[in-house]
Amino acid sequence: MLIVDDEPALTELLSVAVTEAGWRPYPVADGHSALRAARGCAPHAVVLDGMLPDLDGIQVLRRLRYENPRLPVLMLTARDALEHRIDGLSSGADDYVTKPFSLEEVVLRLRGLLRRAGAEPLRADDSVLVLGDLVLSEETREVRRDGTPIQLTAKEFDLLGLLLGHPRQVLSKAQILEHVWSSSFDGGGNLVEVYVSSLRRKIDKGRAPMIHTVRGVGYAIRPVEDGR
Repeated sequence: MLIVDDEPALTELLSVAVTEAGWRPYPVADGHSALRAARGCAPHAVVLDGMLPDLDGIQVLRRLRYENPRLPVLMLTARDALEHRIDGLSSGADDYVTKPFSLEEVVLRLRGLLRRAGAEPLRADDSVLVLGDLVLSEETREVRRDGTPIQLTAKEFDLLGLLLGHPRQVLSKAQILEHVWSSSFDGGGNLVEVYVSSLRRKIDKGRAPMIHTVRGVGYAIRPVEDGR
């Protein structure tokens, strides 16, 4: 999550809020840094202040939108005049929050943007996770991809649920062991590799891959569009 604001205290609060929401913050304090960071870290979304010390927030927004038309952008500004909001939205902002604002509102709006962009699991209800054409029901323990049922073992199901609960995030073998097996016993890394390989065969066989290995780091599940 790229956070662009030149107020250190506010940036820190936003970073804490997005971290607690399950996203990794990338805070920067000016427009040029924001453009470089957007190219380098490929953020899921951008929280962009409308007034920056170098480039105007609208200028940054237009450049971000030119380079990545689908990148969700939430504008923040202390200016609450209607024309400013219209200017931001017409320049490509997906949503607009006026300072002062509640952190809870920012997180809720970001979740909405990410869901519409397919960057976060959609919840049809509290027990259903959806990412692209992949659907997991925790209540019925059923998994479908593109409407086709997929049979998983109990641990494969738990592993997939963990990955879907953290879309695009790279989870280490240690994190997976802790959440799926509640342990970190010797040889656990090999166990994770075996289960990820088995899950990948069932989820991705004959289809565009969603489960990815980040060599030396861990595993992540991503919408198919990310790999195109």
